[in-house]
Amino acid sequence: MALYIGVMSGTSLDGLDIALIELAPAIKLIATHYIPMPAVLRTELLELCSSGPDEIARSAIAQQSWVKLAAQGIHTLLNEQKLKPEDIRAIGSHGQTIRHEPARGFTVQIGNPALLSELTGITVVSDFRSRDVAAGGQGAPLVPAFHEALFEERAGHRAVLNVGGFSNLSLIAPAKPVAGFDCGPGNVLLDAWIHQQRGEHFDRDGQWAASGKVEPALLKALLSDPFFVTKGPKSTGREVFNLPWLSQHLSQLPAFAPENVQATLLELTALTIVESLQYAQPNAQELLVCGGGAHNQAFMKRLAELLPEATVSSTAAYGVDPDWVEAMAFAWLAHCCLEGIPGNRPSVTGARGLRILGAIYPA
Repeated sequence: MALYIGVMSGTSLDGLDIALIELAPAIKLIATHYIPMPAVLRTELLELCSSGPDEIARSAIAQQSWVKLAAQGIHTLLNEQKLKPEDIRAIGSHGQTIRHEPARGFTVQIGNPALLSELTGITVVSDFRSRDVAAGGQGAPLVPAFHEALFEERAGHRAVLNVGGFSNLSLIAPAKPVAGFDCGPGNVLLDAWIHQQRGEHFDRDGQWAASGKVEPALLKALLSDPFFVTKGPKSTGREVFNLPWLSQHLSQLPAFAPENVQATLLELTALTIVESLQYAQPNAQELLVCGGGAHNQAFMKRLAELLPEATVSSTAAYGVDPDWVEAMAFAWLAHCCLEGIPGNRPSVTGARGLRILGAIYPA
């Protein structure tokens, strides 16, 4: 039995997802643990996503707090499962992305894997994105290879949509290499707007967005961003789509009701995903959704309306909990690294070839 732990902290900064998986004879989710992100750490990590004073020291301190949180969660998970550190072959730790600029040749995930190994007594594999960027790739998304491993045996053309802070698609078709790319904002703008207007961290079930109406002028302005007409491979992050980006567009238009802005942001997310899918895989028969967006009922309803000829459902339809797919993916990528198996897909990232991803910090 090969056991791995995956630790994922996404752009939504809501918390740490920790997944325990078994890889033989098939990929199986064994147990999970979630730790909410402390407010002080969340604020600091968010501020580190843009330039600021003393950011090198601040990022070094912030990642120590992040690692201590992750180690605490891993020990809790092990205790609950009556496992010892030596029962786990490796931890795949994504770390926390604070900058992602592949066009400038770098991507930065903080997470001090050396400290994580010391605190857990388990081998840690981390820094998964840098090698792909060094090979000329986007370094993202990396989950399509895992989606392919999970779902390739299903018949027909299907897409897997991950909606966290940002959205990305994995395109799976018979006898073809998996394809994929980032579509644009997922929850990042929806979360930022509702937090600014109502002090809430997210729009539960999309209820606030559903109470408003789409503003065509605002939607047109948002869709004019060059990212949306760029074809894959492509990736994006908070460097491009953030609250100042939204505020700049709003400042050039008449005032809108706040709930209408939220409705328009939900439409932006759904529409950019569907347009990307229809361009890249027009014959998709099924769209499987994972990540936090799978719980947004208004969003899922809108996807189904925009894709009347495809089945839209959560990955739960195939027995895979949508909340844990990304954490599972980085556990699997740790396995790939240790076994010398390439973890990227050039058809997704645009890298010059297959590469083994990750740096190993032995226990």
